Amino acid sequence: MDQNPILKIKDLSFSYQKGEEILKGLNFELDERSTAIIGQNGAGKTTLVKLLKGLLRPTSGSIDFEGKDITAMTVAQLAKHIGMVFQNPNDQIFKNRVLDEVMFGPLKIGMDETKAKQKAMESLEQVGLLELADENPYDLGLSSRKLVAIASILAMDTKVIILDEPTIAQDYHGKELIKTVIRKLRAEGKTVITIIHDMDFVADTFERAIVVAHGTILIDGTTREVFAKEDILRQANLEQPNVTKLCRSLGYDEIFLTTDEFIGYQKEKLKA
Repeated sequence: MDQNPILKIKDLSFSYQKGEEILKGLNFELDERSTAIIGQNGAGKTTLVKLLKGLLRPTSGSIDFEGKDITAMTVAQLAKHIGMVFQNPNDQIFKNRVLDEVMFGPLKIGMDETKAKQKAMESLEQVGLLELADENPYDLGLSSRKLVAIASILAMDTKVIILDEPTIAQDYHGKELIKTVIRKLRAEGKTVITIIHDMDFVADTFERAIVVAHGTILIDGTTREVFAKEDILRQANLEQPNVTKLCRSLGYDEIFLTTDEFIGYQKEKLKA
């Protein structure tokens, strides 16, 4: 089924200094499918999402959000529509109370205090931190501060949510919680984009993957299609998810993205 594009990227190029292109004429669209942008450090991923968020302006080309060129919008205007969780929560958090931190974004985009508090409390509950609402975020561990940063963007209720390395410092429980958050956002019709190095998390959570290397897109497809292309992944210095690698080394031609998929396949074979 065709998806309606939320963001249209056309002939997008970017350079920090003349003659050194970080991104080179990118053309693609982003829709409601949860999408992981993957590649090694220096591939251009962070620059790309900063352009999508309006924190940088293209050297050439355009980015349209629901038919409007975002270069004509201020960062403040765009904040109502596109939210971004930074890789390091310390770059985002600056309040001395968790609830105040999570309410800050909603208040800045024009929510009244009652609604902002309601959204903040809902978001903190979603990430499992409601009981820490009155704590100082700087007294929390890195994993909890990351969840506070995620909650602060969820509370803004934006159409697009960009997550920069969402699993950083997270244990198994934290990763599962973030997966649940992403799936809920997807079910609500929101567009979730991530840049991430955790291929197992991508395989289990995201519908689409875009591989970026040297400022260009090597492949763009469903997560299964992308992780089937070992040769292209090697070009980008990426590996398949652990389950995928293991099953290939055992001689299976099928692409398994998760342990559950492989177990389900084996059960069906036993039934047959």
